[in-house]
Amino acid sequence: MVPAFAPRLRRFGAVNWLGFWTLYLREVRRFLKVSMQTVAAPVVTTLLFLAIMLLALGGQQRHIGDIAYAEFLAPGLIMMAMAQNAFANTSSSLMIAKVQGNIVDVLMPPLSAAEFTAGFALGGVTRGLLVGVVVGVTMAVFVPVHLRAPGFILFHAVAASLLLSLLGLLGGIWADKFDHIAAVTNFVVTPLSFLSGTFYSIDRLPPPFHAIALWNPFFYMIDGFRYGFIGHADGPVWIGVAVMTGTNVALLALCHTLVARGYKLKA
Repeated sequence: MVPAFAPRLRRFGAVNWLGFWTLYLREVRRFLKVSMQTVAAPVVTTLLFLAIMLLALGGQQRHIGDIAYAEFLAPGLIMMAMAQNAFANTSSSLMIAKVQGNIVDVLMPPLSAAEFTAGFALGGVTRGLLVGVVVGVTMAVFVPVHLRAPGFILFHAVAASLLLSLLGLLGGIWADKFDHIAAVTNFVVTPLSFLSGTFYSIDRLPPPFHAIALWNPFFYMIDGFRYGFIGHADGPVWIGVAVMTGTNVALLALCHTLVARGYKLKA
């Protein structure tokens, strides 16, 4: 007769919800433990960008069409803070685990490649959205904020956070050291962010550069998010929705494939 206290085999269904939820909570608690660095610091950085653009560079009196430059600029800065923090969360988490050798702690549990990918990615999305809300509320004290299309705001906030979170996961899988993550940040994320129309309208670019800007997926996440606040977009908003959706599907598939193969994760 088997004693009541004997260990028993735990059986999971098609999805290991307990393992997935545990991994997700670990990722969320990891960045909340250092919230001054992961949540409060982006607020200060974003407000400094706002102050520089409006005060030091004389943008306080400028307009983009009929829209005050401050109202045009604010959504782009909020989105940039969201995106960069979503990327930082997944890339740093995976890179630290690989460097310290405790990546085995998330590879040994009975988690499928989909559960592994989703747990890390949604942790980054949560950090991105939290930073976006805190930055947005703080910025509303200094800049008028109007919610003209809340659906577009919500979609682009989630889609952009997921895109950068997956990009961070991809970078974390590929990288062998922190210099590699810095290279992705400096040569991919930062240039695409600054050239996405965050600080300017791409309608003012000459034809060759305007056409190039339309190939930048970061432009669509900034433009669609801004459209939700000011009701004006520089590009076709529904094409932007399609681009964001397609890019996220492609990144999800790529990350899932690499995790399933154990690329640079398993010895």
